[in-house]
Amino acid sequence: MPFSSYKSKRIRFIFIVYWFLLSYIIAALVWWFIALNQQNRQMATFERSQLNPSDKNYTSRLHEIADVEKRKTAQYIGEGSIFLLLILSGAAFIYKAVKRQFKSGQQQQNFMMAVTHELKTPIAIAKLNLETLLKRKLDDSQQQRLIQNTIQEANRLNALCNNMLLASQMEAGAHSITKEEISLSVVTSDCVNDFIMRYPQRVFIRSITEDIYINGDMLMLQMAINNLIDNAIKYSPKESAITITLSQQESGITLMVKDEGKGIDTMERKKVFDKFYRIGNAATKGAKGTGLGLFLTKKILAQHGADIFVTDNTPTGSNFVIVFKEKG
Repeated sequence: MPFSSYKSKRIRFIFIVYWFLLSYIIAALVWWFIALNQQNRQMATFERSQLNPSDKNYTSRLHEIADVEKRKTAQYIGEGSIFLLLILSGAAFIYKAVKRQFKSGQQQQNFMMAVTHELKTPIAIAKLNLETLLKRKLDDSQQQRLIQNTIQEANRLNALCNNMLLASQMEAGAHSITKEEISLSVVTSDCVNDFIMRYPQRVFIRSITEDIYINGDMLMLQMAINNLIDNAIKYSPKESAITITLSQQESGITLMVKDEGKGIDTMERKKVFDKFYRIGNAATKGAKGTGLGLFLTKKILAQHGADIFVTDNTPTGSNFVIVFKEKG
């Protein structure tokens, strides 16, 4: 039996037991309420039968017995309702916590699988390139191409390690940024130039306003911008264009990275910034990634007082928009 099938059946069994026990507890609570209320009525009936109709206090005693019966019924209803509310609240809390834990475990499992693939691929390519250089006599152009390809794969490994390390530090609250006045125009241009060199076959369109300065951490902002451009490359056709725009507007400094891929559904636009989250449709199953890039990008931008959100790119694709509200 496959491990995933065994795990799925185990989870299903746990939830069946959970719902059975919850149903049993609620049924027992209802049964005790009915039993106590019935006993209350029987006691009231017995007390009435013991009264003497000729007694001058007969009527007042009847009212007292009726009042006691009503108070006990109200007491049973109130206490039962409180217990039922506590049981349902606790059950809902436990259910959500367990479900969230299972979801987190599944995301971490998917993350480990993705990381394993992300690590093995560049290592295998770099090893093959180096073995080719070692065993064969190649002309200068072929050697340069293999060396350049190996450097690109090493850069991929470096970026992946940086993302994983930074994600751990941010989760532990151990990371702090160092702000200084930097040219966001230069940082953005350098990032775009780096991708142009790494992906000469891709089409990059840029419109970067010069002399835009902010107070921020240059390395962190480079990582955020690189993650957005890398994300656009992963989820758009090779022949499509990627547009990077930096401008100064009334609302603040705006940086946009547009692609011409499948786009992102409205319901998933906030989820894409969650840790380990990857869009679960056919368009992304073959794409590389660990689900950390956009998570880190949002964290970095939050440290710089910036907002990030996703809109549609006309006629197709996604548009990631960053708005720096203040200079820094």
